[in-house]
Amino acid sequence: MVSVKDGSDGVRRRNLAAVLTRVHRGGPASRAILTAEIGLNRSTIGALVAELEGLGLVEEGNAPATRRVGRPSPVVRPHPRPAVVAVNPELDAVTVAIVGLGARVEHRVRREVDHPVTALETAEIVAEAVDAHLAEAAVEPRLLGVGLAVPGLVRASDGVVRWAPHLGWQDEPIAELVGARLGLPTVVDNDASLGALAERIFGAGRGVEELVYLNGGASGIGGGVIVRGQLLGGANGYAGEFGQNRPGLTDSADRVTEHGTLEDEVSRARLLATLGLTSADEPQLERALLAADDPAVAAEVARQQRVLAVALGNAINVVNPELVVLGGFLASLLACDPVELERTVAATTVPAAFEGVRIQPAALGEDRLLIGAAELAWQPILSDPASAGSPRS
Repeated sequence: MVSVKDGSDGVRRRNLAAVLTRVHRGGPASRAILTAEIGLNRSTIGALVAELEGLGLVEEGNAPATRRVGRPSPVVRPHPRPAVVAVNPELDAVTVAIVGLGARVEHRVRREVDHPVTALETAEIVAEAVDAHLAEAAVEPRLLGVGLAVPGLVRASDGVVRWAPHLGWQDEPIAELVGARLGLPTVVDNDASLGALAERIFGAGRGVEELVYLNGGASGIGGGVIVRGQLLGGANGYAGEFGQNRPGLTDSADRVTEHGTLEDEVSRARLLATLGLTSADEPQLERALLAADDPAVAAEVARQQRVLAVALGNAINVVNPELVVLGGFLASLLACDPVELERTVAATTVPAAFEGVRIQPAALGEDRLLIGAAELAWQPILSDPASAGSPRS
Protein backbone atom coordinates (compact mmCIF):
# COMPACT_ATOMS: atom_id res chain seq x y z
CA MET A 1 0.00 0.00 0.00
CA VAL A 2 1.33 3.44 -0.98
CA SER A 3 0.82 6.17 1.61
CA VAL A 4 -0.20 9.72 0.73
CA LYS A 5 3.24 10.91 1.83
CA ASP A 6 5.00 8.35 -0.37
CA GLY A 7 2.81 9.40 -3.28
CA SER A 8 3.51 13.10 -2.84
CA ASP A 9 7.23 12.42 -2.38
CA GLY A 10 7.24 10.41 -5.58
CA VAL A 11 5.54 13.22 -7.50
CA ARG A 12 7.98 15.77 -6.10
CA ARG A 13 10.95 13.56 -7.02
CA ARG A 14 9.68 13.14 -10.57
CA ASN A 15 9.11 16.87 -10.94
CA LEU A 16 12.59 17.68 -9.63
CA ALA A 17 13.99 15.14 -12.06
CA ALA A 18 12.06 16.68 -14.95
CA VAL A 19 13.42 20.17 -14.26
CA LEU A 20 17.01 19.05 -13.74
CA THR A 21 16.99 16.78 -16.79
CA ARG A 22 15.55 19.56 -18.95
CA VAL A 23 18.27 22.02 -17.89
CA HIS A 24 20.99 19.37 -18.17
CA ARG A 25 20.03 18.11 -21.62
CA GLY A 26 18.29 21.12 -23.09
CA GLY A 27 20.46 23.94 -21.79
CA PRO A 28 19.65 27.06 -19.74
CA ALA A 29 15.99 28.02 -19.71
CA SER A 30 13.84 30.67 -18.14
CA ARG A 31 11.16 29.77 -15.62
CA ALA A 32 8.61 30.70 -18.25
CA ILE A 33 10.08 28.16 -20.69
CA LEU A 34 10.27 25.47 -18.01
CA THR A 35 6.65 26.16 -17.09
CA ALA A 36 5.55 25.78 -20.70
CA GLU A 37 7.64 22.70 -21.52
CA ILE A 38 7.17 20.69 -18.33
CA GLY A 39 3.50 21.56 -17.91
CA LEU A 40 3.55 22.68 -14.27
CA ASN A 41 2.40 26.04 -12.98
CA ARG A 42 4.84 28.86 -12.42
CA SER A 43 4.81 28.73 -8.63
CA THR A 44 5.53 24.99 -8.64
CA ILE A 45 8.43 25.52 -11.06
CA GLY A 46 9.74 28.26 -8.76
CA ALA A 47 9.64 25.93 -5.75
CA LEU A 48 11.37 23.13 -7.67
CA VAL A 49 14.10 25.48 -8.91
CA ALA A 50 14.63 26.73 -5.36
CA GLU A 51 15.02 23.15 -4.13
CA LEU A 52 17.49 22.31 -6.89
CA GLU A 53 19.42 25.46 -5.99
CA GLY A 54 19.52 24.28 -2.38
CA LEU A 55 20.95 20.98 -3.59
CA GLY A 56 23.65 22.89 -5.47
CA LEU A 57 22.60 21.49 -8.86
CA VAL A 58 21.31 24.62 -10.61
CA GLU A 59 21.68 28.36 -10.28
CA GLU A 60 19.55 31.25 -11.44
CA GLY A 61 20.72 34.39 -13.11
CA ASN A 62 19.35 37.32 -15.03
CA ALA A 63 18.34 36.75 -18.60
CA PRO A 64 20.26 38.58 -21.36
CA ALA A 65 18.92 42.08 -21.99
CA THR A 66 16.25 42.32 -24.67
CA ARG A 67 13.98 45.03 -26.06
CA ARG A 68 10.89 43.28 -24.76
CA VAL A 69 8.75 45.21 -22.32
CA GLY A 70 8.45 43.84 -18.79
CA ARG A 71 10.62 42.08 -16.31
CA PRO A 72 12.56 39.16 -17.84
CA SER A 73 12.14 35.70 -16.34
CA PRO A 74 15.25 34.48 -14.48
CA VAL A 75 17.31 31.90 -16.39
CA VAL A 76 17.99 28.54 -14.75
CA ARG A 77 21.42 27.06 -15.54
CA PRO A 78 23.35 23.99 -14.42
CA HIS A 79 25.53 24.85 -11.44
CA PRO A 80 29.21 24.77 -12.48
CA ARG A 81 30.56 22.82 -9.48
CA PRO A 82 28.80 19.41 -9.60
CA ALA A 83 30.67 17.01 -11.87
CA VAL A 84 31.38 13.36 -12.53
CA VAL A 85 34.52 11.53 -13.59
CA ALA A 86 34.40 9.94 -17.04
CA VAL A 87 36.89 7.27 -18.06
CA ASN A 88 37.72 5.50 -21.34
CA PRO A 89 40.43 2.83 -21.11
CA GLU A 90 41.80 1.89 -24.53
CA LEU A 91 44.60 -0.21 -25.98
CA ASP A 92 46.97 2.74 -26.27
CA ALA A 93 45.74 5.18 -23.61
CA VAL A 94 43.45 5.79 -20.66
CA THR A 95 41.49 9.01 -21.00
CA VAL A 96 40.02 10.65 -17.91
CA ALA A 97 37.74 13.68 -17.87
CA ILE A 98 35.78 15.81 -15.42
CA VAL A 99 32.33 16.41 -16.91
CA GLY A 100 29.79 18.84 -15.48
CA LEU A 101 26.06 19.07 -15.95
CA GLY A 102 25.11 20.02 -19.49
CA ALA A 103 27.81 17.68 -20.89
CA ARG A 104 30.53 20.26 -20.19
CA VAL A 105 33.92 18.55 -20.49
CA GLU A 106 35.80 20.75 -18.05
CA HIS A 107 39.08 18.84 -17.89
CA ARG A 108 40.47 16.05 -20.04
CA VAL A 109 43.75 14.15 -19.87
CA ARG A 110 44.99 11.28 -22.04
CA ARG A 111 47.52 9.00 -20.37
CA GLU A 112 49.28 7.01 -23.11
CA VAL A 113 50.33 3.46 -22.28
CA ASP A 114 52.73 1.07 -24.01
CA HIS A 115 50.89 -2.12 -23.05
CA PRO A 116 47.28 -3.22 -22.50
CA VAL A 117 46.46 -1.93 -19.03
CA THR A 118 44.97 -4.19 -16.41
CA ALA A 119 41.80 -3.23 -14.57
CA LEU A 120 43.84 -2.48 -11.46
CA GLU A 121 46.27 -0.28 -13.41
CA THR A 122 43.30 1.56 -14.89
CA ALA A 123 41.97 2.30 -11.42
CA GLU A 124 45.38 3.66 -10.35
CA ILE A 125 45.70 5.85 -13.47
CA VAL A 126 42.21 7.26 -12.90
CA ALA A 127 42.92 8.00 -9.24
CA GLU A 128 46.22 9.71 -10.09
CA ALA A 129 44.61 11.82 -12.81
CA VAL A 130 41.74 12.90 -10.54
CA ASP A 131 44.07 13.69 -7.63
CA ALA A 132 46.31 15.77 -9.91
CA HIS A 133 43.35 17.76 -11.20
CA LEU A 134 41.93 18.40 -7.74
CA ALA A 135 45.33 19.67 -6.59
CA GLU A 136 45.55 22.13 -9.49
CA ALA A 137 41.91 23.22 -9.98
CA ALA A 138 41.16 26.85 -9.16
CA VAL A 139 37.69 25.80 -8.00
CA GLU A 140 37.41 22.24 -6.71
CA PRO A 141 34.63 20.35 -8.49
CA ARG A 142 31.98 18.59 -6.43
CA LEU A 143 32.45 15.04 -7.65
CA LEU A 144 29.30 12.92 -7.49
CA GLY A 145 30.16 9.74 -9.38
CA VAL A 146 32.22 7.92 -11.99
CA GLY A 147 31.27 6.47 -15.37
CA LEU A 148 33.48 4.14 -17.41
CA ALA A 149 33.21 3.48 -21.14
CA VAL A 150 34.97 0.16 -21.73
CA PRO A 151 35.65 -1.48 -25.12
CA GLY A 152 34.17 -4.84 -24.26
CA LEU A 153 31.12 -6.79 -23.15
CA VAL A 154 29.74 -5.43 -19.88
CA ARG A 155 27.18 -7.45 -17.93
CA ALA A 156 24.21 -5.18 -17.27
CA SER A 157 23.27 -6.77 -13.94
CA ASP A 158 26.47 -5.91 -12.06
CA GLY A 159 28.77 -3.96 -14.38
CA VAL A 160 31.42 -6.68 -14.57
CA VAL A 161 33.44 -6.58 -17.81
CA ARG A 162 32.90 -10.12 -19.08
CA TRP A 163 35.23 -9.81 -22.06
CA ALA A 164 37.41 -7.01 -23.40
CA PRO A 165 39.70 -8.98 -25.73
CA HIS A 166 42.01 -6.17 -26.80
CA LEU A 167 42.65 -5.18 -23.19
CA GLY A 168 42.92 -8.82 -22.11
CA TRP A 169 40.16 -8.40 -19.50
CA GLN A 170 37.84 -11.21 -18.51
CA ASP A 171 35.33 -11.01 -15.66
CA GLU A 172 36.94 -7.84 -14.33
CA PRO A 173 35.04 -5.89 -11.60
CA ILE A 174 36.37 -2.57 -12.88
CA ALA A 175 33.55 -0.50 -11.35
CA GLU A 176 34.30 -1.98 -7.93
CA LEU A 177 38.05 -1.27 -8.30
CA VAL A 178 37.63 2.33 -9.42
CA GLY A 179 34.84 3.03 -6.95
CA ALA A 180 36.94 1.78 -4.05
CA ARG A 181 39.92 3.86 -5.17
CA LEU A 182 37.95 7.11 -5.54
CA GLY A 183 35.26 6.55 -2.93
CA LEU A 184 32.52 7.44 -5.41
CA PRO A 185 29.54 5.56 -6.91
CA THR A 186 30.86 3.98 -10.10
CA VAL A 187 29.08 2.55 -13.13
CA VAL A 188 30.34 0.99 -16.37
CA ASP A 189 29.01 0.12 -19.81
CA ASN A 190 30.26 -0.64 -23.31
CA ASP A 191 32.00 2.34 -24.88
CA ALA A 192 30.14 2.26 -28.18
CA SER A 193 26.76 1.95 -26.47
CA LEU A 194 27.63 5.03 -24.46
CA GLY A 195 28.79 6.81 -27.62
CA ALA A 196 25.39 6.10 -29.16
CA LEU A 197 23.69 7.47 -26.04
CA ALA A 198 25.81 10.64 -26.08
CA GLU A 199 25.19 11.32 -29.75
CA ARG A 200 21.46 10.68 -29.31
CA ILE A 201 21.15 13.17 -26.44
CA PHE A 202 23.75 15.83 -27.23
CA GLY A 203 25.14 15.23 -30.71
CA ALA A 204 24.29 14.30 -34.29
CA GLY A 205 21.35 12.14 -33.23
CA ARG A 206 19.55 14.72 -31.09
CA GLY A 207 15.83 14.16 -31.63
CA VAL A 208 16.37 11.04 -33.77
CA GLU A 209 14.32 8.01 -32.71
CA GLU A 210 15.99 5.32 -34.86
CA LEU A 211 19.79 5.41 -35.01
CA VAL A 212 22.77 3.11 -35.61
CA TYR A 213 26.12 4.17 -34.18
CA LEU A 214 29.48 2.56 -34.95
CA ASN A 215 32.62 3.47 -33.05
CA GLY A 216 36.15 2.79 -34.25
CA GLY A 217 39.04 2.90 -31.81
CA ALA A 218 42.35 1.30 -30.92
CA SER A 219 40.47 -1.66 -29.47
CA GLY A 220 38.41 -2.32 -32.59
CA ILE A 221 34.84 -1.56 -33.62
CA GLY A 222 31.74 -1.52 -31.46
CA GLY A 223 28.27 -0.21 -31.94
CA GLY A 224 25.05 0.92 -30.41
CA VAL A 225 21.47 0.96 -31.65
CA ILE A 226 18.75 3.41 -30.67
CA VAL A 227 15.22 2.06 -31.22
CA ARG A 228 12.21 4.32 -30.59
CA GLY A 229 14.51 6.68 -28.73
CA GLN A 230 15.87 4.00 -26.38
CA LEU A 231 19.28 2.32 -26.34
CA LEU A 232 19.00 -1.34 -27.32
CA GLY A 233 20.75 -3.37 -24.62
CA GLY A 234 19.88 -6.97 -25.36
CA ALA A 235 19.11 -9.67 -22.79
CA ASN A 236 22.34 -9.14 -20.81
CA GLY A 237 23.57 -5.80 -22.12
CA TYR A 238 25.74 -7.12 -24.96
CA ALA A 239 23.85 -5.75 -27.99
CA GLY A 240 25.75 -3.82 -30.65
CA GLU A 241 28.86 -5.97 -31.23
CA PHE A 242 29.12 -5.04 -34.91
CA GLY A 243 32.89 -5.48 -34.86
CA GLN A 244 32.57 -9.24 -34.38
CA ASN A 245 30.43 -9.69 -37.51
CA ARG A 246 32.01 -11.20 -40.61
CA PRO A 247 30.92 -9.21 -43.67
CA GLY A 248 30.60 -11.09 -46.93
CA LEU A 249 32.60 -9.31 -49.65
CA THR A 250 31.91 -9.39 -53.37
CA ASP A 251 35.57 -9.01 -54.26
CA SER A 252 37.80 -11.44 -52.34
CA ALA A 253 40.74 -9.08 -52.94
CA ASP A 254 39.20 -6.72 -50.38
CA ARG A 255 39.75 -9.31 -47.64
CA VAL A 256 43.16 -9.17 -45.95
CA THR A 257 42.48 -11.72 -43.20
CA GLU A 258 41.11 -15.22 -43.60
CA HIS A 259 37.48 -15.21 -42.48
CA GLY A 260 38.23 -12.00 -40.54
CA THR A 261 35.72 -10.00 -38.56
CA LEU A 262 34.79 -6.43 -39.43
CA GLU A 263 37.28 -5.04 -36.90
CA ASP A 264 40.03 -7.27 -38.35
CA GLU A 265 39.42 -5.87 -41.81
CA VAL A 266 38.56 -2.26 -40.97
CA SER A 267 41.35 -1.34 -38.63
CA ARG A 268 42.90 1.78 -37.13
CA ALA A 269 46.18 -0.10 -36.76
CA ARG A 270 46.24 -0.83 -40.50
CA LEU A 271 45.67 2.83 -41.29
CA LEU A 272 48.47 3.89 -38.96
CA ALA A 273 50.83 1.32 -40.48
CA THR A 274 50.03 2.47 -44.02
CA LEU A 275 50.71 6.07 -42.98
CA GLY A 276 53.96 5.06 -41.31
CA LEU A 277 52.74 6.19 -37.87
CA THR A 278 53.10 4.34 -34.59
CA SER A 279 50.42 6.33 -32.74
CA ALA A 280 48.02 9.22 -33.20
CA ASP A 281 44.94 10.58 -31.50
CA GLU A 282 41.74 10.93 -33.53
CA PRO A 283 42.31 14.46 -34.92
CA GLN A 284 45.93 13.63 -35.81
CA LEU A 285 44.91 10.47 -37.66
CA GLU A 286 42.22 12.26 -39.65
CA ARG A 287 44.57 15.09 -40.61
CA ALA A 288 47.18 12.56 -41.74
CA LEU A 289 44.67 10.65 -43.87
CA LEU A 290 43.30 13.77 -45.53
CA ALA A 291 46.80 15.12 -46.26
CA ALA A 292 48.28 11.86 -47.55
CA ASP A 293 49.25 11.69 -51.23
CA ASP A 294 50.62 8.15 -51.14
CA PRO A 295 48.63 5.83 -53.47
CA ALA A 296 49.00 3.03 -50.89
CA VAL A 297 47.12 5.13 -48.32
CA ALA A 298 44.36 5.93 -50.82
CA ALA A 299 44.05 2.24 -51.71
CA GLU A 300 43.81 1.15 -48.07
CA VAL A 301 41.22 3.82 -47.30
CA ALA A 302 39.15 2.76 -50.31
CA ARG A 303 39.39 -0.92 -49.32
CA GLN A 304 38.32 -0.24 -45.74
CA GLN A 305 35.45 1.92 -46.99
CA ARG A 306 34.19 -0.95 -49.16
CA VAL A 307 34.29 -3.42 -46.28
CA LEU A 308 32.66 -0.93 -43.91
CA ALA A 309 29.94 -0.28 -46.48
CA VAL A 310 28.92 -3.95 -46.43
CA ALA A 311 28.61 -3.89 -42.64
CA LEU A 312 26.61 -0.65 -42.72
CA GLY A 313 24.35 -2.04 -45.42
CA ASN A 314 23.63 -5.10 -43.28
CA ALA A 315 22.84 -2.92 -40.27
CA ILE A 316 20.53 -0.69 -42.30
CA ASN A 317 18.72 -3.69 -43.75
CA VAL A 318 18.11 -5.11 -40.26
CA VAL A 319 17.38 -1.96 -38.25
CA ASN A 320 16.04 0.50 -40.86
CA PRO A 321 17.44 3.56 -39.05
CA GLU A 322 16.91 7.20 -39.86
CA LEU A 323 20.56 8.01 -39.16
CA VAL A 324 23.92 6.23 -39.10
CA VAL A 325 26.59 7.94 -36.99
CA LEU A 326 30.27 7.03 -37.30
CA GLY A 327 32.75 7.82 -34.54
CA GLY A 328 36.52 7.56 -34.11
CA PHE A 329 38.58 6.46 -37.11
CA LEU A 330 35.36 5.41 -38.87
CA ALA A 331 34.43 9.11 -39.01
CA SER A 332 37.85 9.73 -40.58
CA LEU A 333 37.16 7.08 -43.23
CA LEU A 334 33.89 8.88 -43.97
CA ALA A 335 35.68 12.24 -44.19
CA CYS A 336 38.10 10.87 -46.80
CA ASP A 337 35.32 10.30 -49.35
CA PRO A 338 31.76 10.65 -48.01
CA VAL A 339 30.14 10.49 -51.45
CA GLU A 340 31.81 7.20 -52.38
CA LEU A 341 31.07 5.61 -49.00
CA GLU A 342 27.39 6.52 -49.24
CA ARG A 343 27.23 5.26 -52.83
CA THR A 344 28.78 1.92 -51.82
CA VAL A 345 26.45 1.57 -48.83
CA ALA A 346 23.46 2.24 -51.08
CA ALA A 347 24.63 -0.51 -53.47
CA THR A 348 24.66 -3.07 -50.65
CA THR A 349 21.34 -2.09 -49.08
CA VAL A 350 17.72 -2.87 -49.91
CA PRO A 351 16.68 0.33 -51.73
CA ALA A 352 13.53 0.89 -49.68
CA ALA A 353 15.44 0.46 -46.41
CA PHE A 354 18.05 3.02 -47.49
CA GLU A 355 15.53 5.69 -48.44
CA GLY A 356 16.09 8.79 -46.35
CA VAL A 357 19.00 7.30 -44.35
CA ARG A 358 21.74 9.81 -43.51
CA ILE A 359 25.35 8.90 -42.71
CA GLN A 360 27.12 11.45 -40.53
CA PRO A 361 30.23 11.73 -38.36
CA ALA A 362 29.83 11.91 -34.60
CA ALA A 363 29.20 15.54 -33.69
CA LEU A 364 30.85 15.26 -30.26
CA GLY A 365 34.24 14.30 -31.68
CA GLU A 366 36.80 13.01 -29.20
CA ASP A 367 34.48 13.72 -26.28
CA ARG A 368 31.64 11.42 -27.34
CA LEU A 369 32.61 8.38 -25.23
CA LEU A 370 33.45 10.54 -22.21
CA ILE A 371 30.12 12.36 -22.45
CA GLY A 372 28.39 8.98 -22.73
CA ALA A 373 30.24 7.68 -19.67
CA ALA A 374 29.36 10.86 -17.79
CA GLU A 375 25.70 10.52 -18.74
CA LEU A 376 25.72 7.03 -17.26
CA ALA A 377 27.14 8.44 -14.01
CA TRP A 378 24.60 11.29 -13.98
CA GLN A 379 21.60 8.95 -14.36
CA PRO A 380 20.99 8.29 -10.63
CA ILE A 381 21.08 12.03 -9.86
CA LEU A 382 18.92 12.95 -12.82
CA SER A 383 16.38 10.37 -11.63
CA ASP A 384 16.51 11.51 -7.99
CA PRO A 385 18.22 14.92 -7.58
CA ALA A 386 17.91 14.76 -3.79
CA SER A 387 20.34 11.81 -3.83
CA ALA A 388 23.12 14.31 -4.55
CA GLY A 389 22.80 15.55 -0.97
CA SER A 390 23.53 19.07 0.22
CA PRO A 391 26.68 20.73 -1.15
CA ARG A 392 29.59 21.44 1.14
CA SER A 393 30.42 25.10 1.64
